Amino acid sequence: MSFLKFILKNPFRRKNSAILAIVGIAIGIIVIVALGGITDGLVNTFEDTIHAGGADFSISGKETGDSAYGTNTIDASWVDKISKVEGVDEAYPIYVVLTSVGDSYMNTLVGIDPAGTELADISMKEGRIMEDGENEAILGEIYADDNDYKVGDDIKVDGEDLKVVGIYETGDQNMAGGVFTSISKVGELMDDEDSISNIYVKVKKGEDAQAVADRIDEKYGDDIATVTSVMEMQQMGDMLNMLQASTWAISLLAIVVGGLGIINTMLMSVFERTREIGVLKAVGWSNKRILAMIVGESLVITIVSAIIGSLIGFLACTFMGPQIGIEPLFTPKIFIQAFSIAIVVGIIGGLYPAIKAVKLPPTEALRYE
Repeated sequence: MSFLKFILKNPFRRKNSAILAIVGIAIGIIVIVALGGITDGLVNTFEDTIHAGGADFSISGKETGDSAYGTNTIDASWVDKISKVEGVDEAYPIYVVLTSVGDSYMNTLVGIDPAGTELADISMKEGRIMEDGENEAILGEIYADDNDYKVGDDIKVDGEDLKVVGIYETGDQNMAGGVFTSISKVGELMDDEDSISNIYVKVKKGEDAQAVADRIDEKYGDDIATVTSVMEMQQMGDMLNMLQASTWAISLLAIVVGGLGIINTMLMSVFERTREIGVLKAVGWSNKRILAMIVGESLVITIVSAIIGSLIGFLACTFMGPQIGIEPLFTPKIFIQAFSIAIVVGIIGGLYPAIKAVKLPPTEALRYE
Protein backbone atom coordinates (compact mmCIF):
# COMPACT_ATOMS: atom_id res chain seq x y z
CA MET A 1 0.00 0.00 0.00
CA SER A 2 1.36 3.42 -0.95
CA PHE A 3 2.01 6.07 1.69
CA LEU A 4 -0.81 8.26 0.29
CA LYS A 5 -3.38 5.44 0.38
CA PHE A 6 -2.25 4.63 3.90
CA ILE A 7 -2.95 8.22 5.00
CA LEU A 8 -6.33 8.28 3.24
CA LYS A 9 -7.55 5.03 4.81
CA ASN A 10 -5.96 5.22 8.25
CA PRO A 11 -8.23 7.90 9.84
CA PHE A 12 -11.30 5.74 9.22
CA ARG A 13 -9.96 2.64 10.96
CA ARG A 14 -11.42 4.10 14.14
CA LYS A 15 -14.82 4.98 12.72
CA ASN A 16 -16.40 6.39 15.88
CA SER A 17 -13.53 8.82 16.53
CA ALA A 18 -13.41 9.85 12.87
CA ILE A 19 -17.18 10.44 12.70
CA LEU A 20 -17.15 12.53 15.89
CA ALA A 21 -14.24 14.63 14.59
CA ILE A 22 -15.88 15.12 11.20
CA VAL A 23 -19.19 16.12 12.79
CA GLY A 24 -17.50 18.62 15.11
CA ILE A 25 -15.51 20.32 12.36
CA ALA A 26 -18.36 20.11 9.82
CA ILE A 27 -20.58 22.08 12.21
CA GLY A 28 -18.02 24.88 12.17
CA ILE A 29 -17.84 24.77 8.35
CA ILE A 30 -21.65 24.79 8.12
CA VAL A 31 -21.69 27.94 10.25
CA ILE A 32 -19.02 29.60 8.09
CA VAL A 33 -20.72 28.74 4.78
CA ALA A 34 -24.26 29.47 5.98
CA LEU A 35 -23.34 32.78 7.59
CA GLY A 36 -21.22 33.71 4.59
CA GLY A 37 -24.12 33.06 2.21
CA ILE A 38 -26.62 34.88 4.40
CA THR A 39 -24.32 37.85 5.00
CA ASP A 40 -23.39 38.20 1.32
CA GLY A 41 -27.10 37.95 0.50
CA LEU A 42 -27.92 40.68 3.01
CA VAL A 43 -25.08 42.85 1.74
CA ASN A 44 -26.25 42.34 -1.85
CA THR A 45 -29.85 43.19 -0.90
CA PHE A 46 -28.64 46.16 1.13
CA GLU A 47 -26.57 47.49 -1.76
CA ASP A 48 -29.49 47.00 -4.13
CA THR A 49 -31.64 49.01 -1.72
CA ILE A 50 -29.03 51.74 -1.40
CA HIS A 51 -28.56 52.02 -5.14
CA ALA A 52 -32.17 51.40 -6.22
CA GLY A 53 -33.39 54.82 -7.22
CA GLY A 54 -32.06 58.11 -5.99
CA ALA A 55 -28.56 59.44 -6.52
CA ASP A 56 -25.80 58.60 -4.08
CA PHE A 57 -24.67 62.23 -4.03
CA SER A 58 -24.90 65.43 -6.05
CA ILE A 59 -22.42 68.03 -7.28
CA SER A 60 -23.03 71.76 -7.64
CA GLY A 61 -21.17 74.95 -8.50
CA LYS A 62 -18.35 76.14 -6.26
CA GLU A 63 -19.42 79.71 -5.54
CA THR A 64 -22.64 81.19 -4.22
CA GLY A 65 -24.79 82.36 -7.11
CA ASP A 66 -28.28 83.17 -8.24
CA SER A 67 -29.52 79.70 -9.19
CA ALA A 68 -32.52 78.19 -7.43
CA TYR A 69 -30.09 76.22 -5.27
CA GLY A 70 -28.14 79.34 -4.35
CA THR A 71 -25.04 78.22 -6.25
CA ASN A 72 -23.43 79.26 -9.50
CA THR A 73 -24.47 77.27 -12.52
CA ILE A 74 -21.84 75.05 -14.14
CA ASP A 75 -21.55 74.08 -17.77
CA ALA A 76 -22.73 70.78 -19.21
CA SER A 77 -19.17 69.56 -19.93
CA TRP A 78 -18.85 68.64 -16.25
CA VAL A 79 -21.23 65.72 -16.74
CA ASP A 80 -18.75 63.98 -19.03
CA LYS A 81 -15.85 64.71 -16.66
CA ILE A 82 -17.68 63.27 -13.65
CA SER A 83 -18.84 60.22 -15.65
CA LYS A 84 -15.21 59.28 -16.31
CA VAL A 85 -14.19 59.26 -12.64
CA GLU A 86 -13.41 55.76 -11.35
CA GLY A 87 -16.38 54.24 -9.54
CA VAL A 88 -19.07 56.41 -11.14
CA ASP A 89 -21.84 54.43 -12.80
CA GLU A 90 -24.15 57.22 -13.96
CA ALA A 91 -24.12 61.01 -13.92
CA TYR A 92 -27.11 63.08 -15.01
CA PRO A 93 -27.42 66.87 -15.02
CA ILE A 94 -30.32 68.89 -13.67
CA TYR A 95 -31.10 72.55 -14.26
CA VAL A 96 -33.15 74.22 -11.52
CA VAL A 97 -34.56 77.66 -12.31
CA LEU A 98 -37.01 80.10 -10.80
CA THR A 99 -39.66 81.14 -13.30
CA SER A 100 -43.40 81.53 -13.69
CA VAL A 101 -45.15 78.16 -13.40
CA GLY A 102 -48.93 77.82 -13.57
CA ASP A 103 -50.58 80.55 -11.55
CA SER A 104 -47.39 81.39 -9.65
CA TYR A 105 -45.33 84.32 -10.79
CA MET A 106 -42.16 82.70 -9.39
CA ASN A 107 -41.84 78.96 -8.82
CA THR A 108 -39.21 76.25 -9.10
CA LEU A 109 -38.90 74.39 -12.39
CA VAL A 110 -36.54 71.42 -12.61
CA GLY A 111 -35.06 70.28 -15.89
CA ILE A 112 -33.64 66.79 -16.02
CA ASP A 113 -32.60 64.25 -18.62
CA PRO A 114 -35.64 61.92 -18.87
CA ALA A 115 -33.28 58.94 -18.53
CA GLY A 116 -32.08 60.27 -15.17
CA THR A 117 -35.43 60.65 -13.39
CA GLU A 118 -34.71 57.54 -11.33
CA LEU A 119 -31.72 59.33 -9.83
CA ALA A 120 -34.05 62.11 -8.73
CA ASP A 121 -35.87 59.42 -6.71
CA ILE A 122 -39.22 59.87 -8.43
CA SER A 123 -41.54 57.24 -9.88
CA MET A 124 -44.62 57.69 -12.01
CA LYS A 125 -47.99 57.43 -10.29
CA GLU A 126 -49.98 58.27 -13.42
CA GLY A 127 -49.05 58.81 -17.05
CA ARG A 128 -45.46 58.67 -18.29
CA ILE A 129 -42.10 60.44 -18.22
CA MET A 130 -41.82 63.51 -20.45
CA GLU A 131 -39.82 63.16 -23.66
CA ASP A 132 -36.62 65.06 -24.30
CA GLY A 133 -37.12 68.47 -25.90
CA GLU A 134 -40.91 68.18 -26.10
CA ASN A 135 -43.42 70.66 -24.64
CA GLU A 136 -44.19 68.23 -21.81
CA ALA A 137 -44.00 68.29 -18.04
CA ILE A 138 -44.61 65.98 -15.09
CA LEU A 139 -45.95 67.22 -11.76
CA GLY A 140 -45.44 66.10 -8.21
CA GLU A 141 -48.58 64.61 -6.69
CA ILE A 142 -48.79 67.36 -4.04
CA TYR A 143 -48.43 70.12 -6.65
CA ALA A 144 -51.02 68.45 -8.90
CA ASP A 145 -53.51 68.02 -6.03
CA ASP A 146 -53.04 71.54 -4.66
CA ASN A 147 -53.46 73.14 -8.10
CA ASP A 148 -56.07 70.71 -9.48
CA TYR A 149 -53.98 69.44 -12.39
CA LYS A 150 -54.40 66.03 -14.01
CA VAL A 151 -52.76 64.14 -16.85
CA GLY A 152 -53.70 65.74 -20.18
CA ASP A 153 -54.01 69.30 -18.86
CA ASP A 154 -51.80 72.16 -20.01
CA ILE A 155 -49.62 74.10 -17.62
CA LYS A 156 -48.11 77.46 -18.53
CA VAL A 157 -44.37 77.65 -17.90
CA ASP A 158 -42.55 80.91 -18.62
CA GLY A 159 -45.37 81.92 -20.92
CA GLU A 160 -45.37 78.63 -22.89
CA ASP A 161 -47.93 75.84 -22.60
CA LEU A 162 -46.56 72.44 -21.60
CA LYS A 163 -48.67 69.28 -21.67
CA VAL A 164 -48.95 67.46 -18.32
CA VAL A 165 -48.06 63.88 -19.32
CA GLY A 166 -47.55 62.39 -15.86
CA ILE A 167 -47.96 62.69 -12.10
CA TYR A 168 -45.05 61.38 -10.05
CA GLU A 169 -44.63 60.33 -6.44
CA THR A 170 -41.55 60.46 -4.25
CA GLY A 171 -40.48 59.99 -0.66
CA ASP A 172 -39.07 63.52 -0.61
CA GLN A 173 -41.83 65.94 0.39
CA ASN A 174 -39.99 68.87 -1.21
CA MET A 175 -39.84 67.07 -4.53
CA ALA A 176 -43.50 66.07 -4.28
CA GLY A 177 -44.44 69.72 -4.81
CA GLY A 178 -42.24 70.19 -7.87
CA VAL A 179 -42.61 70.48 -11.62
CA PHE A 180 -40.21 68.69 -14.00
CA THR A 181 -39.55 68.99 -17.70
CA SER A 182 -36.62 67.90 -19.85
CA ILE A 183 -33.35 69.71 -19.25
CA SER A 184 -33.14 70.62 -22.94
CA LYS A 185 -36.57 72.28 -22.65
CA VAL A 186 -35.44 74.35 -19.65
CA GLY A 187 -32.34 75.41 -21.58
CA GLU A 188 -34.57 76.47 -24.46
CA LEU A 189 -36.95 78.40 -22.20
CA MET A 190 -34.06 80.14 -20.43
CA ASP A 191 -32.12 80.63 -23.67
CA ASP A 192 -29.17 79.01 -21.93
CA GLU A 193 -28.67 75.48 -23.22
CA ASP A 194 -25.16 74.90 -21.83
CA SER A 195 -25.82 75.59 -18.15
CA ILE A 196 -26.75 73.13 -15.42
CA SER A 197 -27.30 73.54 -11.70
CA ASN A 198 -26.32 70.14 -10.33
CA ILE A 199 -25.18 66.68 -11.34
CA TYR A 200 -26.77 63.61 -9.80
CA VAL A 201 -24.19 60.85 -9.36
CA LYS A 202 -24.80 57.14 -8.89
CA VAL A 203 -21.83 54.91 -8.03
CA LYS A 204 -21.22 51.41 -9.31
CA LYS A 205 -22.55 48.54 -7.23
CA GLY A 206 -19.99 47.44 -4.67
CA GLU A 207 -18.24 50.83 -4.64
CA ASP A 208 -18.02 52.93 -1.50
CA ALA A 209 -20.04 56.07 -2.30
CA GLN A 210 -18.03 58.19 0.13
CA ALA A 211 -14.75 57.04 -1.44
CA VAL A 212 -16.01 57.96 -4.92
CA ALA A 213 -17.23 61.33 -3.61
CA ASP A 214 -13.81 61.99 -2.06
CA ARG A 215 -12.13 60.99 -5.33
CA ILE A 216 -14.19 63.55 -7.26
CA ASP A 217 -13.59 66.22 -4.65
CA GLU A 218 -9.84 65.57 -4.70
CA LYS A 219 -9.70 65.82 -8.49
CA TYR A 220 -12.09 68.70 -9.12
CA GLY A 221 -12.57 70.34 -5.73
CA ASP A 222 -11.10 73.65 -6.90
CA ASP A 223 -13.78 74.04 -9.57
CA ILE A 224 -16.89 72.48 -8.07
CA ALA A 225 -18.48 72.54 -4.65
CA THR A 226 -17.60 69.93 -2.10
CA VAL A 227 -19.66 66.86 -2.91
CA THR A 228 -22.99 67.07 -1.11
CA SER A 229 -24.27 63.85 0.44
CA VAL A 230 -27.77 62.86 -0.58
CA MET A 231 -27.87 60.00 1.91
CA GLU A 232 -26.00 59.05 5.05
CA MET A 233 -23.22 57.24 3.19
CA GLN A 234 -21.03 56.76 6.25
CA GLN A 235 -23.88 55.18 8.18
CA MET A 236 -24.62 52.84 5.28
CA GLY A 237 -20.97 51.84 5.09
CA ASP A 238 -20.82 51.20 8.83
CA MET A 239 -23.82 48.88 8.63
CA LEU A 240 -22.21 46.89 5.81
CA ASN A 241 -18.97 46.64 7.80
CA MET A 242 -20.88 45.41 10.86
CA LEU A 243 -22.50 42.64 8.83
CA GLN A 244 -19.15 41.47 7.49
CA ALA A 245 -17.41 41.78 10.88
CA SER A 246 -20.08 39.64 12.56
CA THR A 247 -19.44 36.88 10.02
CA TRP A 248 -15.72 36.93 10.74
CA ALA A 249 -16.31 36.89 14.49
CA ILE A 250 -18.52 33.80 14.33
CA SER A 251 -16.16 32.19 11.82
CA LEU A 252 -13.28 32.72 14.26
CA LEU A 253 -15.29 30.98 16.98
CA ALA A 254 -15.94 28.09 14.59
CA ILE A 255 -12.20 27.89 13.84
CA VAL A 256 -11.30 27.72 17.53
CA VAL A 257 -13.91 25.04 18.27
CA GLY A 258 -12.91 23.03 15.20
CA GLY A 259 -9.21 23.33 16.01
CA LEU A 260 -9.71 22.11 19.58
CA GLY A 261 -11.81 19.24 18.28
CA ILE A 262 -9.21 18.03 15.79
CA ILE A 263 -6.37 18.37 18.33
CA ASN A 264 -8.32 16.26 20.80
CA THR A 265 -9.17 13.66 18.16
CA MET A 266 -5.60 13.34 16.89
CA LEU A 267 -4.18 13.21 20.42
CA MET A 268 -6.52 10.33 21.17
CA SER A 269 -5.44 8.71 17.92
CA VAL A 270 -1.77 9.00 18.87
CA PHE A 271 -2.51 7.66 22.36
CA GLU A 272 -4.41 4.65 21.00
CA ARG A 273 -1.70 3.92 18.41
CA THR A 274 1.35 4.31 20.64
CA ARG A 275 2.46 0.70 20.06
CA GLU A 276 1.79 1.00 16.30
CA ILE A 277 3.95 4.14 16.11
CA GLY A 278 6.70 2.27 18.00
CA VAL A 279 6.59 -0.55 15.45
CA LEU A 280 6.82 1.92 12.56
CA LYS A 281 9.86 3.53 14.15
CA ALA A 282 11.42 0.15 14.78
CA VAL A 283 11.09 -0.83 11.11
CA GLY A 284 12.82 2.34 10.01
CA TRP A 285 10.18 5.05 9.63
CA SER A 286 11.77 8.46 10.12
CA ASN A 287 10.34 11.13 12.42
CA LYS A 288 9.59 13.24 9.33
CA ARG A 289 7.54 10.42 7.78
CA ILE A 290 5.56 9.86 10.98
CA LEU A 291 4.99 13.61 11.29
CA ALA A 292 3.66 13.70 7.71
CA MET A 293 1.41 10.72 8.42
CA ILE A 294 -0.29 12.28 11.48
CA VAL A 295 -0.70 15.72 9.87
CA GLY A 296 -1.91 14.06 6.65
CA GLU A 297 -4.56 12.09 8.54
CA SER A 298 -5.66 15.28 10.26
CA LEU A 299 -5.99 17.00 6.87
CA VAL A 300 -8.04 14.11 5.48
CA ILE A 301 -10.53 14.49 8.32
CA THR A 302 -10.80 18.28 8.01
CA ILE A 303 -11.14 18.23 4.19
CA VAL A 304 -13.91 15.61 4.39
CA SER A 305 -15.51 17.82 7.06
CA ALA A 306 -15.23 20.85 4.76
CA ILE A 307 -16.92 18.99 1.88
CA ILE A 308 -19.77 17.76 4.07
CA GLY A 309 -20.13 21.08 5.94
CA SER A 310 -20.10 23.16 2.74
CA LEU A 311 -22.74 20.97 1.13
CA ILE A 312 -25.03 21.03 4.18
CA GLY A 313 -24.53 24.78 4.70
CA PHE A 314 -25.33 25.47 1.05
CA LEU A 315 -28.44 23.27 0.98
CA ALA A 316 -29.73 24.54 4.35
CA CYS A 317 -29.45 28.19 3.29
CA THR A 318 -30.84 27.55 -0.19
CA PHE A 319 -33.98 25.87 1.14
CA MET A 320 -34.47 27.71 4.44
CA GLY A 321 -33.29 31.23 3.50
CA PRO A 322 -36.36 32.14 1.42
CA GLN A 323 -38.60 30.84 4.20
CA ILE A 324 -37.29 33.53 6.56
CA GLY A 325 -37.16 36.24 3.91
CA ILE A 326 -33.42 36.06 3.13
CA GLU A 327 -32.03 35.30 -0.31
CA PRO A 328 -28.53 33.87 0.31
CA LEU A 329 -25.73 34.61 -2.13
CA PHE A 330 -22.91 32.09 -2.47
CA THR A 331 -19.67 33.16 -4.09
CA PRO A 332 -16.48 31.14 -4.68
CA LYS A 333 -14.87 33.26 -1.95
CA ILE A 334 -17.09 31.67 0.70
CA PHE A 335 -16.08 28.11 -0.22
CA ILE A 336 -12.42 29.04 -0.64
CA GLN A 337 -12.55 30.56 2.84
CA ALA A 338 -14.21 27.44 4.29
CA PHE A 339 -11.66 25.04 2.75
CA SER A 340 -8.74 27.30 3.67
CA ILE A 341 -9.90 27.32 7.27
CA ALA A 342 -10.32 23.53 7.21
CA ILE A 343 -6.78 23.08 5.88
CA VAL A 344 -5.29 25.47 8.45
CA VAL A 345 -7.21 23.75 11.26
CA GLY A 346 -6.07 20.36 9.94
CA ILE A 347 -2.40 21.36 9.91
CA ILE A 348 -2.47 23.09 13.29
CA GLY A 349 -4.69 20.41 14.85
CA GLY A 350 -2.47 17.60 13.63
CA LEU A 351 0.90 19.23 14.27
CA TYR A 352 0.91 19.05 18.09
CA PRO A 353 -0.16 15.38 18.25
CA ALA A 354 2.35 14.58 15.48
CA ILE A 355 5.19 16.20 17.47
CA LYS A 356 4.22 14.14 20.51
CA ALA A 357 4.22 11.00 18.34
CA VAL A 358 7.73 11.57 16.96
CA LYS A 359 9.08 12.20 20.46
CA LEU A 360 8.03 8.72 21.62
CA PRO A 361 11.10 6.51 22.11
CA PRO A 362 10.61 3.29 20.04
CA THR A 363 11.45 0.96 22.96
CA GLU A 364 8.94 2.68 25.26
CA ALA A 365 6.26 2.69 22.56
CA LEU A 366 6.72 -1.02 21.88
CA ARG A 367 6.23 -1.84 25.59
CA TYR A 368 2.94 0.12 25.61
CA GLU A 369 -0.18 -2.06 25.89
